[in-house]
Order: sequence, then structure tokens, then C-alpha cells
Amino acid sequence: MPVKDLPLSFRFGVFFFVGGLVPNPIDIRFQKVSGLGATVALKTHAEGGQNLYTHRFPETIGYQNLVLERSAPLISPLDIEFNISLSLFKFSASNVLVTLFDDGGAPTAGWMFLNTYPVRWATSDLDAGQNGVVIDTMELAYTRMQIMRL
Repeated sequence: MPVKDLPLSFRFGVFFFVGGLVPNPIDIRFQKVSGLGATVALKTHAEGGQNLYTHRFPETIGYQNLVLERSAPLISPLDIEFNISLSLFKFSASNVLVTLFDDGGAPTAGWMFLNTYPVRWATSDLDAGQNGVVIDTMELAYTRMQIMRL
């Protein structure tokens, strides 16, 4: 497969759906997204008299947290939502769509995260000896992830 046909990881968008339905048009640009993964937890069962192996059965699906990084904006709806959750302990679940685009801007893949809520927010170190951009790292837990290939 030629390299030009492979998806490139730097063309993506993140879309928050306030209340699960209405897209937030402001908080879409992030420099890094990680945590796109799921793992099946297995339950083992030993069969009586069988000492060579155990049976392994799928039990639950576990998800990593979705981690988003971006330059720290002055104010945005997402920052307000995170601040309310982490300051007042009032959580409002939303859905998040991460979309991968081709070189023409058409979507090629997506990951839908259902019922997300913030679990961590961190700002990069402030250092007078460095000339860098202030980065906010936002971490979200969610109930389920759906993978979409277009």
C-alpha cells in the first residue's frame, strides 16, 4: 500500500456534543489525543481434573481514559464545564467524537465516546527559563467507545 493511501495521525478533529446532542463549535482543536483503546477482561475457570490449562472467558470490557492536549485558551465552554465538574463536583456527561481526516478533509475514521465526564485536568509547568506554549491536558472517563471506519 503506498504511503499516500495510509491514514496520517495529524489530521484529526475532536467534537464535543453538549448534552449528548448539540456540537460545541469552539472546542475542536487539540494537538494530541490518546487513550483510544479497549481491553477485554478475562475470567479463568479451572476444570476439575484438568491440570494442563484453564478455560478463559470474556467477562467485561475496560476502557482507557481519553486524554486530550491543547494550548491553554483564555476561556472556552469546555474549560467552564471542566471547572464546574472539578470545583463544584457537578458532572454533566457529554458525547465526544474524534474524527480522522484524509488530505482532502474528508472523514476516514472515527471514535465515538459515550457519556464522557472529566476526571483530570492539568496545566503544563510555568517556567520563566523556557519559551514554550502553555498546554492543558484534559482526561475523560466514559462508559463506552464505538469505532467507526468510513
